[in-house]
Formats: sequence, C-alpha cells, structure tokens
Amino acid sequence: METLYEQISHHHNIVLLTDAQGVILHAQGDKDFLEKADRVALSLGVTWSERLRGTNGIGTALVEGAPVQVSANEHYLGVNHVLNCSAVPLFDASGKVTGVLNVSGDPGNFPAHTMALVRMSALQIENQLFAAANPDCITLHLHSRPELIGTLMEGMLSFGLDGRYRAVNRSALFQLGLTPSALAGHTLESLLGLSVPALFDHYRSATPDPLRVHAANGVSLYAKVSIRQRTDCGSLLRPLSADKVGQEAESRAGTASPVRARATSGLGQLDTGDPEIARVISKLKKFNGRDIPTLIIGETGTGKELLAQAIHEDSPRCAGPFVAVNCASIPETLIESELFGYEEGAFTGARRRGSLGKILQANGGTLFLDEIGDMPLTLQARLLRVLQERIVTPLGSAKAIPVNVALVCATHRNLRDMIARGTFRDDLYYRLNGLLVKLPPLRQRRDFEAVLNRLLVGEHGGQRFRVAPEVLRLLKTYDWPGNIRQLVNLVRSAMVMAEGDEIQLDDLPDDFLEDVRHREQPAQEPPAHDMLPVSADQATLDLLESSLIRQVLKSNGGNVSAAARALGVSRNRIYRKLQSLGAAATSDLQSPQRDSRPL
Repeated sequence: METLYEQISHHHNIVLLTDAQGVILHAQGDKDFLEKADRVALSLGVTWSERLRGTNGIGTALVEGAPVQVSANEHYLGVNHVLNCSAVPLFDASGKVTGVLNVSGDPGNFPAHTMALVRMSALQIENQLFAAANPDCITLHLHSRPELIGTLMEGMLSFGLDGRYRAVNRSALFQLGLTPSALAGHTLESLLGLSVPALFDHYRSATPDPLRVHAANGVSLYAKVSIRQRTDCGSLLRPLSADKVGQEAESRAGTASPVRARATSGLGQLDTGDPEIARVISKLKKFNGRDIPTLIIGETGTGKELLAQAIHEDSPRCAGPFVAVNCASIPETLIESELFGYEEGAFTGARRRGSLGKILQANGGTLFLDEIGDMPLTLQARLLRVLQERIVTPLGSAKAIPVNVALVCATHRNLRDMIARGTFRDDLYYRLNGLLVKLPPLRQRRDFEAVLNRLLVGEHGGQRFRVAPEVLRLLKTYDWPGNIRQLVNLVRSAMVMAEGDEIQLDDLPDDFLEDVRHREQPAQEPPAHDMLPVSADQATLDLLESSLIRQVLKSNGGNVSAAARALGVSRNRIYRKLQSLGAAATSDLQSPQRDSRPL
C-alpha cells in the first residue's frame, strides 16, 4: 500500500484496504484530502458494502468480483459524487474474495493511470498472500509467454509434496481457462502429466529454462518451478533432494500431522564443507536483511546466481520477487528498455501497453544483475542514478516511479582493471560494492567430493549413484574450466549412460575424456630431466626431481596447482610422483595452507 501511495501521492487521493465485507481496515492519503474523506466516511471501521451505500467502488468490486471504476455521479449516494474510485478485489489462495484495494480521489485531479497501478498492487498483494499461505509445496510459475514468468502477470499453481493440487492464483486460472472447482481433486500427474521427481530435476538445474507443460484441457504453457518448505523460522524456498521430496510425500500420505523440515537456511544449503565457501556464507549472514548491495566475484559457472537466490531466500524480502537479469545476454540496443521499462509508443516495435521493466518487476524483492561488467558504459550512469535516488523513469515517460529493491550483482571480470581502462565507472563500482564476496573456482575447493555426492543423489529422480574409484580420481584431478556448471552437466550425462548405479570411465562424455587426454599429453609438459643436470644418472635424477618437487611444494604452502605452474608440469605428474614417494611426501600437503583440492 505504501508503494502504491508513493506513486499517486500529491494528487488528492487516499488508498484504502478493506476486508471481504467492505470494512475499511487501513487508509493512507494526502493530508489535504483526508478531511474530505472523513466527511464522506472514508475512514477506518466504516463499511462500504453495496447493500449499505449503493453503487461505489469498494462495494461494487466485492459484488462483481472484478475491478471497477466509479466516477463522480455514478455513485448512488449524492454525497459521494465528489469521489472518483478505482477498486480491485483481492483473492486468497483458494480463489475467494478476501478484500478490496481501492484508491479514491478528487474527480478533477485523478491520474489516468490509477486503475493500472491499483491492479498491479493488488496482484503483488495476492502473490505475496499466495506464497505465505502455501508452505511445503511445489509451485509452478506459469505464462503463455516465457518472458512474463517472474513478473506480476505470472500464474501460480501449487501442489503439495505428494503431488496433490493445493492452490491457484487468478492469472493461472486465466492462463489455464479453468475454475478453482475444476482443479479440485487433480494431481500434478492428472493435470499436467508430470511427476514430483521430474519437476524436482528441473528445479535443481543449474540454469533451468522454462519448462513446456500441457494441461489436460489442451492448454500449453511455459513454467518454472519453485519448491517451498516450512522451517522453524517460517516459509522458505530452498533446494530439496529428490529423495527427501519423496519421503515427505509418503509421510504425508500416511499421517495427518505435517512433517517439519530441518531449519536450514538457503545459504546453509550451499555449505558443503569448503572453508572459503563457509567464510562467504558467514559474512553474508551478518549482512542479512540490511539492504546493503552485494557484489559477487567468481569465474563462469561457480554458482553466482545460486548464491544470489540463497541471499534472497534468507532475507526479509523472501516473499517478494527475485528478478535476474543477465547483462551479457541482452543486446545493447535492448538492455535499457529491458531494465527500466517503457511507455506505449516509446519506440518503434514497443508493445502496445508498454513494459514494466526488470527493476520495477523486482520492487519489494531482490534484483540480481548478473555479468554487471558487461553493462554498456552509457547505461551505467543511469543505473547509478536509480540506485542513488531509488526512482525509475521508464522510456518515453516523464513520471518518476519510486522503487525499493535489494541489489545483488555478479561478474567474472576484474572491475578494477575495467575502471583503469575507462570501461566501468568507479562511482558505480563503489555503489555496488557494499559487500564483496569471492566464490572460489571448483579446482580450488576442498569439498569436491561433497559437491559431487550431492549431485549424485539429487540429479536423477532420486536414484542414488556412485562413481568408480578410478573415475573419482580423474574427476578430482581435473581442472574444471567450466566449474560447477560443467560438473553438473557431466554428472547428468554420465547418469544417463550408466548401466547400473555406478558410473564408469566409459560413461563419461567423449569430449571430456578427449580433453583429459589432451591435457595429459607428455609433449605438453617438459620432461623433468630438462630441469636437471644432464650428466646425472637415473637414480640421482629421481632424487633431485623428488627433492625439487617437495621444495617447490613447500614454498607454495602445499598448493599442488601453484607448484605445477612453477615447475611447468601438470598437476597429475606431481600427484603421481608423490604417490611413488609414499606417505612421507604427501605430508607436505597436510599443512593449514595445503592445496585446496581434495586429495
């Protein structure tokens, strides 16, 4: 309501919220209009049902169950002819009218776009009520146009963890062409032909694309999936394991008492034992809820968007939208309109009703700007102004709209180098860099096996896989240039190829094995004797090589990757040499500064 009021203030208006009987529960308005409002009984506790006051915005919206505008002498009572009213009914998750959001004002100074703003605000309220009323559920975010998923226009359709239909919002009813009574008794399988594990597989995707779903009545829509569980701290979106979903579904089918989830935060779910990741999570928890901009630095594929989602899920804004924008994937000619929105007719090819823009879509929630280093320099100044003034002016509009978002940005680029080259604004950098966190690449993480084991359990409909010992050794010594994203795709492919529940070398993708062979070609690593005296015999060479490797390892704090770079050899060569030397040599890796890759 406050956001709606900010957008129409100074126009002699009042914003009202009523219950299902038309009783005014909350009011916020311009001081110069409140006196007029009191004269016509637009005040707390007064009932504005159509039965008591005839045609009026609030009462008629309750009767019609649809948005209505009542202007001046359209009101039944003459005393109300001094009002223009735009009223929109609010529906709860079961489809029942639960109240009305209304704006009343002076007919001579009533903004033309008031009804559109009331509609948008009503949708935002309904979506937040929907989320709060449906813990422990799977929600499909639906629309016939995939670009509108994640906006106020998206439909939401919820099922229990047992797959039974729970709730639907107005937009989903419209998209599906169904009524709440027609949905009653349906399951995920009977309505959409989908299973809980299949949806969970989609949810756990590193970068899930919208899913194409087909309803039993022939309607085809795009969907994204979210999974919500109740914790001791309230409802929370978080990644579950597929077998956990199945266990909870079975438990619910056999007992009337709900199964309580473990009180683990979204950030906590990302902690699989790596000290650097744990340090990042600890730092983020201290900043939780303070609305300080966060900048995530990390190589491509390290999980920057997953971390941003976890930050949102743990924040007080978790019931609000999480809107992600990849600044590198949007053409430079479109990114301005995509971010800031535009009015109808703002440019050739603009949609007839304009576009809200990603920043306004994130209002009340979190805006995630991925690959911020790829944002054109000309737009950086405009983004800086939005962050400083907390207002957005859509293209083609003269109206500045207040916006309230938490900001998370991410990049794989070195922004300081870009500042030095003049390709990134230093003032924007310091505005974004309220808290900077760095995600380590997979090759430097000490929790590789824990990450792998989580994928082996959660990526194939709940079936548990394991890897053969020789496969594990290979995976642990690989460089992983694509980081976790590359590992996720490799595991999925290997699971499909595996004959049983153990992944063998032959199950790994051909391009991966070819890359491994290419990286291990002897021609690419100088023979050890190139570094040693030519006149030495083989025993002396082995001794000198071993001594040199141990010395370089020690000088690099036990970091095998750093030692390999210093010697100009592969890490595998050092590992093989250490294995041949036995336990005494591997003790060089056990110091607190040992190599961050698990051995």
